[in-house]
Amino acid sequence: METILNNIQHIQTQINTTCDRLGRDRSEVKLLLATKTVTPERILIALKNGNTLIGENKIQELRDKFEALQEVSHQSHFIGHLQTNKIKDVIKYADCIESVDRLDLARKLQTRLEFEDKEMDVFLQVNTSYEESKFGVAPESALALAKEIASLDRLHLKGLMTIGLFSAETEKVRKCFKLLKKIQMDLSDIGIEAKELSMGMSHDFVTAIEEGATIIRVGTAIFGERIYPDSYYWNEKV
Repeated sequence: METILNNIQHIQTQINTTCDRLGRDRSEVKLLLATKTVTPERILIALKNGNTLIGENKIQELRDKFEALQEVSHQSHFIGHLQTNKIKDVIKYADCIESVDRLDLARKLQTRLEFEDKEMDVFLQVNTSYEESKFGVAPESALALAKEIASLDRLHLKGLMTIGLFSAETEKVRKCFKLLKKIQMDLSDIGIEAKELSMGMSHDFVTAIEEGATIIRVGTAIFGERIYPDSYYWNEKV
């Protein structure tokens, strides 16, 4: 318990120090706890101590942990790749989907939300590193896709999300975050206010904050190296 809370405090101190150095309001940057493979018991340690935002990569985990986490008020974001056959589950268990990256997914979300008479906050995921191994719309296509999403009344486009290049060269990583910020500004110029920027993880969140991140997604630096329990991963790719 103490290790998790100490790690959160360490991350929060880094967030505050970075914001102070940049002249940013500390409240502008939210810490999302990336809880992939983390047990509900360990997540509750964080939730019961004032942390209210978590993110899951797998629908199975989102579903399996849902009941156990209901004793503490919080928001749950889905941050993994979303297959269209999982839409029914994700809109049942998530408060926000950060990984909308293609038009067919957005349209199928709209259709399902209409059927259930619901609405959903979403982020547009952009592949700012141009890596084939990563999901996300190409930066050059982001504005067109954002326009399409903004036209769907059941989806509320709240922001943009990206995964930076995994590199020890900070300036290469920084380019990814700068690009997402530029896309946000371009959207604003055409009247689409995607105010949130979800970018930065355990190894690069300071750089992300420097480039305008409003949500950083931190897992390993808080919960330690991931473990893959059979109860969550027996039928899914890790």
